[in-house]
Amino acid sequence: MKILAFILTIVFPLFTFGQEIEILSANNDASFRGLGTYKEHVVWVSGSKGTVGKSLDAGKTWTWVNPKGYEKYDFRDIEVFSEKEALIINAGSPTVILRTTDGGKSWKEVIRDDRAEIFMDGFDFEGKVGFAFGDPIDGKFQLWKTKNKGKTWTDVTDFIFLIADEGEAGFAASGTSIKLLNTVLWVGTGGKYACLYRRDEKALAIDKVDVPILHGESSMGIFSLDFINNNTGIMVGGNYLNDLDNQNSIQLTFDGGLSWEQPSTTVGGYRSCVQYIDATTVLATGTSGTDLSTDGGRNWKTISKDSYNVLSKSASGSLVYFAGGNGNIGVFKVKIQK
Repeated sequence: MKILAFILTIVFPLFTFGQEIEILSANNDASFRGLGTYKEHVVWVSGSKGTVGKSLDAGKTWTWVNPKGYEKYDFRDIEVFSEKEALIINAGSPTVILRTTDGGKSWKEVIRDDRAEIFMDGFDFEGKVGFAFGDPIDGKFQLWKTKNKGKTWTDVTDFIFLIADEGEAGFAASGTSIKLLNTVLWVGTGGKYACLYRRDEKALAIDKVDVPILHGESSMGIFSLDFINNNTGIMVGGNYLNDLDNQNSIQLTFDGGLSWEQPSTTVGGYRSCVQYIDATTVLATGTSGTDLSTDGGRNWKTISKDSYNVLSKSASGSLVYFAGGNGNIGVFKVKIQK
């Protein structure tokens, strides 16, 4: 059995790395694409076959809290508010968002969309405010908004216009192609065109930017993005049907997403999730491996060729979790030397 985990030792201002192998779970036949954390030791996962799991001890033990009646649903994203409160959203029709306040013992359906065309890709939150977005219907990306941590939702598709070009769509590979930070909302797309939507909630303005990430076919585009502040961000993607191809699979921005550039050295292939651990340390993962940058995304090194779909860090960044197919869950331990 191949096992992923590693120790990142930080000796300011230099980083040194060593390997420590640790697998948290690999005995579930579900494919995980949703992953979320709370504080230091709470982690939740969600995925196919209606599977939802949680750990309260940094992944040492797991409780499976699958919502009854949703066994055929594929929960592609999860938002975690505490060890007891979480939201899950599925891809495909019908789409539902389920909410629990008792640690998964019970789930409440807070929104449901039975349209045949509906396909939601993920959601993101800042405090109590959150957005969920989905593939275009009648030329408009679907967008739902909540102001109360997902208790109720409003369809804002016809108020916040994310107008799609022909052949443009979103991806539900990790639930991370949407980012809300400091009242700015970013959404990444792909297909025939790869575009970034930037919505400034205060200015009530939208920019749509063509992005030079790999695109042109339905399997290509932006699969994940993250921002460390309103100016500095990163996006990854590529072609999931050829996950070893690293051509134009990562881009950096330093002006809030209005322009993009390639890093000096790139990642090892298609990547479905990227996240800043801090301003300089960044991790990206996908089905062909995981890459690490220690200079804010300008240079990358492949540190594992194991397959994962999504990653998420703990509140301090000292633990970074990975989840993927075949029930795989791993951890990356970050150690700081003072």
